[in-house]
Amino acid sequence: MISRRQLLSWSSHGCGALAFAALAHAEAARASTSSQSLLAPKPTHFAPRAKRVIFLCMEGGASHLDTFDPKPQLSADDGQPAPGGLGGFRGGRLKGSPFQFAQHGESGLWVSELLPSVATHADKLCVLKGMQSDLPSHAQAFLQMHCGLFQFPRPSMGAWVLYGLGTENQNIPGFITINPARTNGGAANYGSSFLPAAYQGTQIHARGGSTGQMLSNLTSTQRSRAAQRRQIDYVQELNRGMAESLGGDPGIDGLISAYELAFRMQADMPDVLDLRRETEDTLRLYGIEEVDRPAAGGGEGGRPPAGGSNDFGRQCLLARRMLEAGVRFVEVTAGGWDHHRALEDSLRASCDAIDRPIAGLLTDLEQRGLLEDTLVIWGSEFGRSPWAQSDGRDHNNKGYTTWMAGGGVRGGLSYGATDDYGFEAVEGQVHVHDWHATILHLLGLDHEQLTYRYAGRDMRLTDVHGSVVHEILA
Repeated sequence: MISRRQLLSWSSHGCGALAFAALAHAEAARASTSSQSLLAPKPTHFAPRAKRVIFLCMEGGASHLDTFDPKPQLSADDGQPAPGGLGGFRGGRLKGSPFQFAQHGESGLWVSELLPSVATHADKLCVLKGMQSDLPSHAQAFLQMHCGLFQFPRPSMGAWVLYGLGTENQNIPGFITINPARTNGGAANYGSSFLPAAYQGTQIHARGGSTGQMLSNLTSTQRSRAAQRRQIDYVQELNRGMAESLGGDPGIDGLISAYELAFRMQADMPDVLDLRRETEDTLRLYGIEEVDRPAAGGGEGGRPPAGGSNDFGRQCLLARRMLEAGVRFVEVTAGGWDHHRALEDSLRASCDAIDRPIAGLLTDLEQRGLLEDTLVIWGSEFGRSPWAQSDGRDHNNKGYTTWMAGGGVRGGLSYGATDDYGFEAVEGQVHVHDWHATILHLLGLDHEQLTYRYAGRDMRLTDVHGSVVHEILA
């Protein structure tokens, strides 16, 4: 039994330690944000194979069983009760893929009929068929895919990349997310959490809108650039005064940096977003029917049709233009991949929307000499079940597929395998932590050395886990 005096004494010591930790963290944050530029290019831990990343994120859980991982046994047992060993089985029956698979390229990689254009790039793809994550729940798995952990807020993968590498263009964001998911964690999937705010992703909404609409969001017709500069200087003076009155505040420092970046973006970003500069051949390559070009008499032309490959194609083309402008990490999100119902129609529609654009992106990057040092990633938070859920598939985190291309990975490689029914990874297992470690490694960053001091410990994207998958490196 402890006395009242002991309790008060111990408690006061604990409060002092907490206060000291908070002050130390605030001081470290002030020191880091007061440097010449948080976003200045930084040396890597070792020679990088990739300089930049495009992450093509299929929100909802893409079915590996119907895209890249054919299962003849599953098709043979179609309609039969699922074996008891398939964990998570709830009385359904096995569902073979309704789509045909074929081998493509010199490597003979298997790709389904749903992705005929992507299949022409089979020899560029490094297909990881042994992927695993911790939970088959959208919110948790989506956050883990982006942030490493889902139990509490952590910086996103893009934020860690920007923190580790810096940017090549101070006038545009180093991390951009195009049409990010609004659920399943929302802004946390591209946030910076305890990293300085300068490393968070900048979101751009480019779905169904015209080029002119996107450009108008960056420019002001009511104030001259000089007037805007005076206005921002006044606001920044107020922000700095508030930060000083608080003894320094990382959040306000981040806000000051964000205002300055937003002002500088007006110089370079309009050119990056202006797809009217692209040739008709390039637009067709991405599956884009047209963009709104200036009419002969001035002003904007007609608005392009929204939806389908036209929308996703424009987003992929924007991603390529951003990389050329110096952006380090671009994420392009395609929603609607949660196919619990009407698998044949819904999955076909999802694949139709991305097939030509992704193939066009790979072709374009290669033709411009960008693919060899650009890491292209395609993936979802998890895969789908081998048993039917009505006429669709349920969630499955035990074994699923992602792929990478360019950026130092081995093309034409199928790595890992799931069991005969495609339920669980049985060879070449790659956990999300291993996936993150490998992505950072390709960028020249050691995932164990890329750390940030917070709450008394050195935090990292992979937490205390992760191993680089050296077998997939070129």
